Amino acid sequence: MNERPHELAALVLRLALGTMYLSHALWKIFTLSMPVTVNFFVAQGFPGWTAYAVVAAELIGGVLLIAGVQVRAVAILLIPILLGALKVHLPNGFVFSYPNGGWEYAAFLIVTSAVQALLGEGAYAIGRAAGRARLAHA
Repeated sequence: MNERPHELAALVLRLALGTMYLSHALWKIFTLSMPVTVNFFVAQGFPGWTAYAVVAAELIGGVLLIAGVQVRAVAILLIPILLGALKVHLPNGFVFSYPNGGWEYAAFLIVTSAVQALLGEGAYAIGRAAGRARLAHA
């Protein structure tokens, strides 16, 4: 194993973030259901269609992060979703265990997504392997 510690750190963060995004999308689909998710978004002042866009972005973004494809772009593009979550939870106080969830978790995920974008894909990423293959054939 030749990976440097920062490459392994980026890998661990990438897998954790990807799993979090993916699990939140699946939770909205299978536990809440899309009609309930849409109603929640509407109750928060968002258009109903944004629920589908958010779930799709979380689902696709989570898979891409786990695989290590376009990690910097994906991490940055998912931050607006977290800003929306921050807007929803801001009035509830800081701690996420408060009634209706506080804003600490959304804020933490904004920071970790930004850090992922700064670090890049890290070790064992499909994107990195594809880049090496392109360089070898150039």
